Amino acid sequence: MASFGVDTRPAAAASGGGGGGAGAAGTGEGALSFLSRSLREDLRLLRARAGELETFLSAPVAEPELLARLRRAYSSSASSARTRLDLSAIGKAFEAESWRGARGRARWGWEEEAEEWEPVRMVKARFRELERSTQGQSATDMLHKVKLSLKSMSFAPEASEDVPPLDLGELFAYFLKQSVPLFDQLGIKRDVCDKLVESLCSKRKDHHAYNFLSASEPSSLRNDNVGDELDLRIASVLQSTGHHCEGGFWRDVQKSDISDKRHVAIVTTASLPWMTGTAVNPLFRAAYLAKSSKQKVTLVVPWLCKSDQELVYPNSMTFNSPEEQENYMRNWLEERVGFKTDFKISFYPGKFQKERRSIIPAGDTSQFIPSKEADIAILEEPEHLNWYHHGKRWTDKFNHVVGVVHTNYLEYIKREKNGAIQAFFVKHINNLVARAYCHKILRLSGATQDLPKSMICNVHGVNPKFLEVGERIAAERESGQQSFSKGAYFLGKMVWAKGYRELIDLFAKHKSDLVGFKLDIYGNGEDSHEVQSIARKLNLNLNFHKGRDHADDSLHGYKVFINPSISDVLCTATAEALAMGKFVVCADHPSNDFFRSFPNCLTYKTSEDFVARVKEAMTRYPQPLTPEQRYNLSWEAATQRFMEHSELDKVLNDSSNDCSSSGGTEPDRSAGRRTRQPVSAPSISDAVDGGLAFAHYCLTGSELLRLSTGAVPGTRDYNKQHSADLRLLPPQVQNPIYGW
Repeated sequence: MASFGVDTRPAAAASGGGGGGAGAAGTGEGALSFLSRSLREDLRLLRARAGELETFLSAPVAEPELLARLRRAYSSSASSARTRLDLSAIGKAFEAESWRGARGRARWGWEEEAEEWEPVRMVKARFRELERSTQGQSATDMLHKVKLSLKSMSFAPEASEDVPPLDLGELFAYFLKQSVPLFDQLGIKRDVCDKLVESLCSKRKDHHAYNFLSASEPSSLRNDNVGDELDLRIASVLQSTGHHCEGGFWRDVQKSDISDKRHVAIVTTASLPWMTGTAVNPLFRAAYLAKSSKQKVTLVVPWLCKSDQELVYPNSMTFNSPEEQENYMRNWLEERVGFKTDFKISFYPGKFQKERRSIIPAGDTSQFIPSKEADIAILEEPEHLNWYHHGKRWTDKFNHVVGVVHTNYLEYIKREKNGAIQAFFVKHINNLVARAYCHKILRLSGATQDLPKSMICNVHGVNPKFLEVGERIAAERESGQQSFSKGAYFLGKMVWAKGYRELIDLFAKHKSDLVGFKLDIYGNGEDSHEVQSIARKLNLNLNFHKGRDHADDSLHGYKVFINPSISDVLCTATAEALAMGKFVVCADHPSNDFFRSFPNCLTYKTSEDFVARVKEAMTRYPQPLTPEQRYNLSWEAATQRFMEHSELDKVLNDSSNDCSSSGGTEPDRSAGRRTRQPVSAPSISDAVDGGLAFAHYCLTGSELLRLSTGAVPGTRDYNKQHSADLRLLPPQVQNPIYGW
């Protein structure tokens, strides 16, 4: 018979011995080694014949009798005193059952190698288990279980449950749902899109596709939201097809690597010694973010050439080098925070625009942050930074981009000539740059434009020096001392938009009601001459003084701070006055919502209310701040609010950074639910954002279009003076011109 490739010769023949006793004993060890190698080779041949296993299993054989013969064969082999395994008995058992097939016998095996004797032991154990399981069962049931067991060893994927394909209505509903950003740009209300989606999906509500979802999804994922059900439907179809989408249309999925310590770049539009909000607040934010030592922080500020420095910085202050200005900034900051700051300061080229009294970046600002540090970006005034940005998209270079809106530009623009038309265009440009360049936007108050991806949260604190003044005044009051020796004052840059127009109107209308009330005003600015001249002409009881730092000792003795401005987003001077324990009289306006919880904040709606609040403040004594109120005004609390609402705490704790950098749909956190979203689905929102960014890049590349929209000439790239001051490549090397 054919022997399945197994050597069944006697031991002497197999070992090559001459025949007998003493010779066989003398070469026993060699024979055993030879048998071991021979058996491994035979087993390898057995394993190479797995294709006929199904034929063996389906053969009409009396399985119980076969197993009995096999058991006796193994028993006789195991009880043998010989050192080798005698497989001839097994071969005879197979022969007796007439196992015949085309061209030979059943052959079986596996691909992986095994140690010596281990496969034999496994086969014996398997047969014993099968024999025990067949007791009391039919041969057919036993064979069926063997087949199922062998199928379970297969690496072939199981067939997924049938998922009905998407129909035209579902595709159209999903298209509408993902096109909301585009409709926002076109002025179509979001409610209209939601109703259309709901109408299209409601027709499919009772369809077997949605029944499949409700049956297959766990109860925690099931809800009555049509949009969520559509997302789950799309996700189930994509999963059934095995589709997986990396990234999105027009999105750069190659982000910078995330090291053990994260990098945060804070980019702003102004720097000290210009005492403006976008110069002071980002400086404090950098100090307190770096204080935790959990991340490396870089503050990126504009560098002005000397000719521009003379126009911007007070008292004709200028700097010969960026290092000199950096030393000034650090000394100013450390004197106020009381600790050594540990963050890097970097400069980018900027030019001052006289008409708008603002600094415009020159060149691609993002290139001044090294790629190895391009992890998290905080854009202070993202609209301002990106109006004329002609460079790499922030969300392509950085893993997470947060914008902080400081200024109510629309309010300022409306006050200019043809302001309504200009405000219309600026509003849509702001929407475009916010959607194209940021993952998350924080608005300091409701006074700002409602931008995409935005939420309202005050993420600014006050200089610790003001809180120290408030604590000292409270201690003096407890000891019976008189802390406030002066009346009321106003402090702010002397331009009409900063509340001076409202202030003069209020005093002119109620001159008779405010007899004997004197207001001291501190400020410098372009409109100072005109403001003072109108006040004198109307004979108003306003005393004007040169501008000074709010922390100056001469201002501590005032009891009431009056701020009628409605153009501010969140007035820093108001927060500082409250921190010092003063009364604040301010307008009932969204910019002052954060201050309403403080008992010393007195708001008014009408001019008559203004007079009543002023008189109330002059006749009462302010209440001391509680520890909780002091903490809410501090930069520690502001930093905590910033980390939470910008989701920076989650990003910093997430080493994979898959939530912020993926650009996929975020989990639904409403009503405590955690809804699975189809992150692998191609996102039309990403395509819209990418298209807007590409269009903006093309438009800002034209010098004619830049100049027609009010850009400073020559700001698409930096100039020779910038390259000399900042030690950059010359402009003609950085941006070579070919073909001349």
